[in-house]
Amino acid sequence: MAEATAPEIDGRLVAVDLDGATLGRASADVDHERKIAIYDLIEDNRFTLPEHPVSRYRLHLSIRENRLVFDVRDEADAPLILHALSLTPLRKIVRDYFLICDSYYAAIRTATPSQIETIDMGRRGVHDDGSRLLMQRLAGKILVDFETARRLFTLICALHWKG
Repeated sequence: MAEATAPEIDGRLVAVDLDGATLGRASADVDHERKIAIYDLIEDNRFTLPEHPVSRYRLHLSIRENRLVFDVRDEADAPLILHALSLTPLRKIVRDYFLICDSYYAAIRTATPSQIETIDMGRRGVHDDGSRLLMQRLAGKILVDFETARRLFTLICALHWKG
């Protein structure tokens, strides 16, 4: 039996813009975390639209009516697709991720190195679960590799972080 191969992901994001009007005002810490997440995403990503021959994309992210909107454009900012994901399936994982991050930061102050490592492994596991869910939700519309999904999940968490 022939082994299925993953589709080629030969594109990349060259810019990510957040719609400030729909995201609201953020504290300096939250704004800083969002900028770091965007920087990390732009620095290293694999992102493509199966139906478009473009290889360099701009991503405009916004939240509208409880949906995360991926407005994907070409490098000249001409619209290609608009894909909206319900935030409901991601809510529990984002909430769990924040809870375990809180535990991790508290543990850094008082726990043993092995306890901190155990909590950090759990944190990474929840982050991986969120990344896989995001890949599944984008499947067929937007193709990303796992590391790009991880960076996108980090950005989604940064969008929800209240500081």
